[in-house]
Amino acid sequence: MSALAGTLAATTTTLQINFGAVGYGLAAIGPGIGIGLVFGHAIEAMARQPEATGRISLYMWIGFSLTEVLALLGLVVPFIFHAS
Repeated sequence: MSALAGTLAATTTTLQINFGAVGYGLAAIGPGIGIGLVFGHAIEAMARQPEATGRISLYMWIGFSLTEVLALLGLVVPFIFHAS
């Protein structure tokens, strides 16, 4: 019985979790939802007021870029804290 226990103990591996990857996965959820909302509401607004398409699309791209910055920060921050 002790030989079996020794074999099991020798073959057991530990789980290495990269919390930076988990953090980025969780951080990508918010910007993903935000980008969907930005484009969805912009399409609704353009459908309601076609004459304001130029202004709406300008604000749509500004909202998209600000939301995308959150995803990029979520990608960079784990590398910063992992290096220190």
